[in-house]
Amino acid sequence: MALVQKLQSFPSVSAHYPTRHKPSSVASPICSLHYKNSPFTEKHSIERYQRDQWVYKNDRHRPVEILENLKYQSFPSSSGCGCPGEDSVRQNDIALQLPELKKLLQVLKQKREECCGKDGNGESCGPGNVFLVGTGPGDPELLTLKAVRVIAKADLLLYDRLVSNDVLDLVGPDARLLYVGKTAGYHSRTQEEIHELLLSFAEAGATVVRLKGGDPLVFGRGGEEMDYLQQKGIEVKVIPGITAASGIAAELGIPLTHRGVANSVRFLTGHSRKGGTDPLFVAENAADPDTTLVVYMGLSTLPSLALMLMNHGLPVSTPAAAVERGTTPQQRVVFAELKDLAEKIVSAELISPTLIVIGKVVALSPFWPESRKEASCLVEAT
Repeated sequence: MALVQKLQSFPSVSAHYPTRHKPSSVASPICSLHYKNSPFTEKHSIERYQRDQWVYKNDRHRPVEILENLKYQSFPSSSGCGCPGEDSVRQNDIALQLPELKKLLQVLKQKREECCGKDGNGESCGPGNVFLVGTGPGDPELLTLKAVRVIAKADLLLYDRLVSNDVLDLVGPDARLLYVGKTAGYHSRTQEEIHELLLSFAEAGATVVRLKGGDPLVFGRGGEEMDYLQQKGIEVKVIPGITAASGIAAELGIPLTHRGVANSVRFLTGHSRKGGTDPLFVAENAADPDTTLVVYMGLSTLPSLALMLMNHGLPVSTPAAAVERGTTPQQRVVFAELKDLAEKIVSAELISPTLIVIGKVVALSPFWPESRKEASCLVEAT
């Protein structure tokens, strides 16, 4: 049942991984610079492999010291050209990790048995705890004190792509880190594999921390992981994080609700459960001029969503903002009226992760490019 037993049949496929550039400067909240570096953990970054080097000890052909020399290589989704595809790269990656994962699992089991033997009560020790920890939108100073404490004491931490590198610097020196991030077209682990990893190490008595960007229970699939583990008898504790909507809106001075301007806020996902790209099922009842809309993961679907919102009555002049890598030094922002937002996002070449905020409250931001007088009139008119 354990994942480390299920995946032993993965084939070995040679692959190269890209480097990442260090930031050359700090971006202002409103700027046009396009940063190639990322504050987050990319799928094949040098930082990731340095951080997770313990799990690649069995690979004599890719020691950590030569990772700096690796060059970027694109991996097509199909293997028609004879090149390794993304799925092959993923399988190779997991295959390399298996020996060390199995070794750690065995060490943890032996440690638990020794501790139980010292108690002398003849009873078997119970499983460890799993903590679902939200790390916020990227700025490590937005972490809760409880999150910092749990991160520092964990035995094993499974972390996502949108957990910032600055947050991961807070991990204790003896802890083990394992990347389980997902990005469009590449899932380093399936959700089912993540479930089984959490279960396997919790059953071995480890304190396991599942690190998620933002809040674990806001588009983070934390509810699925919690439900799975609880059904297996594992205690799960959730430590909330500042979700991107709150953190990024605060950074830009956008009140998500404001008396007389917006009496509610609604969080939307730009992805459907079945992987579709059309979020039109939310457009009709979301086109409320008195509601602030916050769209997560909506870059690819914004053009169709914006069109449907306008067709259902949301004014074309509704203020809107798109924020890439919010709350980090690499933050970039595009402000526009709803009718122009998709075009300006393309012109600015914004990339994921980008949060989209739509509503009259956007004009209350001190960074809104229109006149301050217009925003003041909006408030006074209410």
